[in-house]
Amino acid sequence: MKRWCTVLAVTLLAASGLEAQADAAVDSLRGVSETAPLFASHDVLELRIEAPFNTILKDRDQESEYHPGTLSYVDESGDSVVLDVRVRTRGKFRLQKRTCGFPNLHVNFRRQQVENTVFAGQNRLSIVAHCQDTKSEYEQFTLQEYLIYRTFNQLTDKSVRVRLTRATYIDTEAKRDSLTKYMFILESFDMLATRHGWEVIEVPVVPPDQQHAPSLLLFEVFQFLIGNTDWSAFQAAAGASCCHNAKLIGTMAGPVIPVPYDFDWSGVISAPYAKPDPKVGVSRVRDRRYWGICRPPEEFEPVFALFNDRRDAIYEIWREQEGLEERRLDRTLEYFDEFYEIINDSRKAKREILLKCRQVP
Repeated sequence: MKRWCTVLAVTLLAASGLEAQADAAVDSLRGVSETAPLFASHDVLELRIEAPFNTILKDRDQESEYHPGTLSYVDESGDSVVLDVRVRTRGKFRLQKRTCGFPNLHVNFRRQQVENTVFAGQNRLSIVAHCQDTKSEYEQFTLQEYLIYRTFNQLTDKSVRVRLTRATYIDTEAKRDSLTKYMFILESFDMLATRHGWEVIEVPVVPPDQQHAPSLLLFEVFQFLIGNTDWSAFQAAAGASCCHNAKLIGTMAGPVIPVPYDFDWSGVISAPYAKPDPKVGVSRVRDRRYWGICRPPEEFEPVFALFNDRRDAIYEIWREQEGLEERRLDRTLEYFDEFYEIINDSRKAKREILLKCRQVP
């Protein structure tokens, strides 16, 4: 609602002849997005979140209630910063108790309190949590998913920024033990769109031929890199806005750009709960299947060139990640190596991509 209210306000300003004020309003919003201190660093942020987690984690409804708490951290000058927050569970599949004992969270701030803090410009944080308290591999999955977002950042700035944290969760009801785990914070799609002077497009369907073709192809080849088919960049379930594990940003007059998110079902992670959709035609989630649409071979060339150009930078962020186990790093880079073998061999590229693409009416 806030998104459309902002657009309406700017439109009314322009309509009344105050174009300069409208432009200033947009520029102000864009400036906040571009300079958001939360995403200006990749240093691990140490947080302490105190809330009634025993109650919060029992509420698995998609309209779950917020509960009061505090979020604190130590700033660069060594001072403790304590912020009032409201916390609730969020998600769909990972919201289910059989999937995650500790699901993803929303943390809502008081806007005035975050000024001059690392959370300046933030209103509500979307947190990707560790899912399971006692199974160490799930924290590794969290690190991998964080790095997948950063991998896409290496390929385009039309991507969701992320910030890794070590969060200590304190149950104020004293019914759960405190624990410290990796989690990461997602840039909101509103903030992402505003960075580029655009908006989030919420319509049921946007056909491929109405999307920015190079961006859609980059999206599709990236999903092939990570072995993910759990997405749709064209339409969503009945009653929902487009798409599935993708958001559209831009303007309806163009461009329309798909942005991916939620990578926990990707083959490179291979979470125990991830299962391939039967229509994809693979038996294991780690088996790659190109799920993009068909297009002329020459359109792939600049995209493959981009992946080759960014290969060293992509591998470097994975190698430098603290906390990522060596065996998981090795397995990930071997998986990426297989992708590069395909795109750099014309016969393999034809067999695995050009002949397995989807025909979309």
